[in-house]
Amino acid sequence: MESVLTRIRSIADYQFGGGVGATLFPESVEVAFSRRTGRIRYVFLGGKRLATMRPTDGLFSLSLAGACLVVGHVRCVIVVRDDVARFVAEGGDVFAVHVVSANDEVRARDEVVVVDGAGRVLAVGRAVLSGAEMRAFKRGVAVKVRRGVES
Repeated sequence: MESVLTRIRSIADYQFGGGVGATLFPESVEVAFSRRTGRIRYVFLGGKRLATMRPTDGLFSLSLAGACLVVGHVRCVIVVRDDVARFVAEGGDVFAVHVVSANDEVRARDEVVVVDGAGRVLAVGRAVLSGAEMRAFKRGVAVKVRRGVES
C-alpha cells in the first residue's frame, strides 16, 4: 500500500501543486483497482470517494468531498460572482463573464474547483479556457461543471 499511496500523492502533487497529495490522500485512504486492468480507479476516505483516476490521461477527477479537502491548497480554484453561485451549485456551467478570479496557472482541460466569494465549494469540473482567458473573455463557457453541491 505504501508504494500506491506514494504514487497517488505524487500524481496529485503534479496535477494540483506541491504538497496537495498528502492533504488529499491521508494515510487512511482506500484505493480501489479496476478488476479488468488492475489499474488504480478510485480513492476513498471513510467510505466517501475523493477522486477517480481518469484512464485517458492518468490524472484525477475530484469529487466534491475531495474538493472540500484541498480547496485552500490548490492553484486550480475559480471564484465566481455570488449572484450566480446557486446556478453553479445546481450543476450549471460557469461562463467567463461570471468569473471573478482565476489563477494564471489554470490551463484548458485542467481539473478545477469552483467557489463563491466566501470560498465555499460550489462545484467541480473541467476548465474550457485558461485562467487568463477566463478573466479576459466576456462570453462563452469557462468551466464545464461535472457536479454541483446541490445537483
